[in-house]
Amino acid sequence: MVAAPSREELEAAHCWLDHDAVPGNPEVTDFRRAVRFHNATWREANGFPIGTHRTRPGVPPRLVGSQLDRDFAKETGATFLTDRARAAGRARSELVEPHQRFDRQLFWADLLSSEALAVNLFGDLHADLARADRAVHAWWPDAPGRVSEVRFSHSPGRFDPAYSNSLRSFDAMFVLDLDDGTQGAIAVDVTYREVANREGVKPTHLPRFTEIHDRSAAFVPGAVDALSQSLLAVMWLEHILLLSMLQHASGNWTWGRYVVVHPEGNLDSVQRIDEYRGQLADDTTFDSTTIEDLLGAKVLTQRTTAALRRRYLPK
Repeated sequence: MVAAPSREELEAAHCWLDHDAVPGNPEVTDFRRAVRFHNATWREANGFPIGTHRTRPGVPPRLVGSQLDRDFAKETGATFLTDRARAAGRARSELVEPHQRFDRQLFWADLLSSEALAVNLFGDLHADLARADRAVHAWWPDAPGRVSEVRFSHSPGRFDPAYSNSLRSFDAMFVLDLDDGTQGAIAVDVTYREVANREGVKPTHLPRFTEIHDRSAAFVPGAVDALSQSLLAVMWLEHILLLSMLQHASGNWTWGRYVVVHPEGNLDSVQRIDEYRGQLADDTTFDSTTIEDLLGAKVLTQRTTAALRRRYLPK
C-alpha cells in the first residue's frame, strides 16, 4: 500500500483535487493522491515550472503540481525521461492517424499521462529493435517472431468496420514479423492511476462488437451482457480491437495479445483484471502485468529503469 500525503501537504503542492477521490475506496484514493504528489515532487526537484488547468471560462486557471507549464513542456520534452523516449514522443506527436483523438498538450504537459508513460516505458525500444525483441521475449516468452516496429497511441483503423469500427486505440503496440510472412501484435494498455468508469456501448456499434466477440471464442457464454455495459467495457473494447485484427480479411495478423500494464498500487486495476479474467473461456489473447514486473526483468538499461522508478513509483 502507498500512504497518501496529508491534505495540508497536498494543498501546499497544488495537488488537492476532488476528482482524485474514489467513493467507497480509500486505498485507491490514497494511491491516486500519492501518485499525483509524487510526480509534483519530481517536477519541483528538477526545477521544472508548474502548469495550470482552466476549469471553466471566466475563472482564473489553477496551479496543478502534477502538470508542467505547457510551453516549457513542448519546447523541452521534459516529461520524457531519455533522449530516445523524447524522440519517440516527438515522432508520435507529429504523426496523424485517421480519426485519432490525441491530446498533444496533455501528452507533453500532464505528468500523470498514461500515454506518455507508455512512451517512457517503451521509448528506448522504439529506436533499438534488437533490444525491443529481447525485451518482448523476456516479458512474454511465448511470443512468436521478431519485433519489427514499436508504435504508440495506435489503432489499426479507427471507425473502420473491417476492424472494430470504434475509436479505441492502444497506448503501445509491438509489431512482430512471423516466419510465415504474416505478423503478430502485442497491444498494450497502460493504466497508471486511472480507475474504471462505466461506459455504455452505443447500440449501433454493439452488433459488430458482438460479432467479433462471438467469432473469437475467447469468452464465456453471456459475457457480452456482462461486459458491454459495465466497468469492464473499455477493457473489453480494446481487447475486441485486438481480436478484430486477428479476424481481418487480409489475414495479415495471425497472432496477437492484449496486455494491461499497471502499477502494483493501482488496486482498482487489479480488481478489474480479475473480474475480466472471469469472463474469459480462453485467455490466450489476454494478459496483464505490472510496471514493477516489467522493470524487474532487467531488459531496459539500468539508467532508464532507475529513472522510471524515481518518476512513477512512490515508495
